[in-house]
Amino acid sequence: MKDKLPGNNEILFYETDNGKVCIEVRFENDNLWLTQKHMAKLFGCSSDNISLHLKNIYLGKELNKNSTTEEFSIVQKEGEREVKRNVVLYNLEAVISVGYRVNSERGIAFRTWATDKLKNYIFKGFAIDSNRFKNSTRFDARFFDELVEEIREIRASERISYQKITDIYSTSVDYSSCAIETKDFFAIK
Repeated sequence: MKDKLPGNNEILFYETDNGKVCIEVRFENDNLWLTQKHMAKLFGCSSDNISLHLKNIYLGKELNKNSTTEEFSIVQKEGEREVKRNVVLYNLEAVISVGYRVNSERGIAFRTWATDKLKNYIFKGFAIDSNRFKNSTRFDARFFDELVEEIREIRASERISYQKITDIYSTSVDYSSCAIETKDFFAIK
């Protein structure tokens, strides 16, 4: 058990388009963590509903409970006294799994958003959160170095493919280095 909530200095807030929901989201080790109570608020349902979905997720072995939960000890005010309580937090995988099961207006909004992101990833091959890139302080130089390296690898792969095509073209029976089509073809770099 950990003695404090994760990443107290890394808190983000989620809001619906109409600004009704505001949830504290904590980050630690590049993962977010929510309590059942926060998930209930996020998806607009009861904590009992969240608990039932989590129970079914773990019983069905969709997720492994040990790898998607952490128990934290927090101090909270109860009346005039401060009390130390143990709280179970659930990571992003658990939150997404619950989001795909909850039948509420916000659950539907979540699924619509998530499906749109997945669709972009599947059809375009990537998904980018432009606002986070522009406004977040969560990304260090290492993150951008990794991103640049990925892009370089993609570009190198494109060059190899282009080189293979030009090699095939130049070995064709009717290849002529003087032909207009050949000059046009090789000018497309």
